[in-house]
Amino acid sequence: MREGILVRYGEVGLKGQQRSRFEKALVREILRATGLPPQQVERTSGRIWLWPREEDMPEVLAAVTRVFGVVSASPVLEVEAHWDAMVKGALLMGERAKAKGALTFKVEARRSGKTFPLTSPEIAQKAGAVLARELNWPVDIHHPEATITIEVREKAYVFSETVAGPGGLPLGTAGRGMLLLSGGIDSPVAGWLAARRGLYPIPVYFYTPPFTSPWSWEKVKDIVEVLAKWMGPLPLYTVPFTKISQGIFARAPERLGTILMRRFMVRVAGRLAEREGAQALITGENLGQVASQTLESMAVVEEASPLMVLRPLLTFDKQEIIQKAREIGTYDISIRPYLDCCNVFLPRRPATRPSLEEVLRAEEGLPVEEWVEEAVAQVERQDIPALQV
Repeated sequence: MREGILVRYGEVGLKGQQRSRFEKALVREILRATGLPPQQVERTSGRIWLWPREEDMPEVLAAVTRVFGVVSASPVLEVEAHWDAMVKGALLMGERAKAKGALTFKVEARRSGKTFPLTSPEIAQKAGAVLARELNWPVDIHHPEATITIEVREKAYVFSETVAGPGGLPLGTAGRGMLLLSGGIDSPVAGWLAARRGLYPIPVYFYTPPFTSPWSWEKVKDIVEVLAKWMGPLPLYTVPFTKISQGIFARAPERLGTILMRRFMVRVAGRLAEREGAQALITGENLGQVASQTLESMAVVEEASPLMVLRPLLTFDKQEIIQKAREIGTYDISIRPYLDCCNVFLPRRPATRPSLEEVLRAEEGLPVEEWVEEAVAQVERQDIPALQV
């Protein structure tokens, strides 16, 4: 008998001719997240098995269920596929579940192949009877507080706990994208959702000293540290944006200020994408949430971008975004009361449906290329480590 962790994945197993590539990428991400040596990770029959030391099990379980591509994971007992060993494993799992407070239980069984003499229902019925008798534990097949599962393959596997993972696709299998990260609630969630679809997000933060305090930058760094718990180490690009912001509001129509600022942001992010080999920009924009997030405004901003702009939150309700921010751990940081540049430089009456023609006319009076080049030249990069939870 040995203890390990059974890792399940979903979409990764549906990728046809690309399946092997995605499975290898998932194993690579599991190795990165858990720190396990390769010999403690096995990939067989559409499952991944982890065999950490017993004292490392809780930490490894927590780490693997933060890996994109993992649907769920279960602490599991591996035993020989014969009756006495299976019952012994089921009793041990039952004792643990009962000790955690489960007052009722049922047994489920799945037999792969027909080499084992009992059918799946017979395994469940007979094992359930043994657990009920030996542990003095009531059976409830409709609403059990614990479910003991026995899977019979070449060997048998017994588990009672299933921890959900984020699902999706392994990080990096869809490419790389520059994440326009503010200190707000939305953009960290957008980056997380993009990562769940296999896109590696590279955060870019625009700051406007002295109008934004050092605490604003610390807030963003803390957000990236949380994202790094899910994704591994992340680079954080910081772009000085004071000169551009002041220049826009001094030399262009105030009502177009936010639109023009965002056009400069996507230009700068596009230049940084060339350094990082990124194929897209990622934003936290949400249709109709604020004045600058109408279809017209988004189209005018995207016209200035050298890359496609992905908006994972486009159709989300605000409460859905808040709930997801709580789940991934960024919400409490995002609500710290420190302003970003778009909150500091805010038109009194922003344009909600600007035309491209009027925006281009406004930019004729601005040294666009000079400002972009200067901002890119002053960019700072910091590598944010993946801290342990």
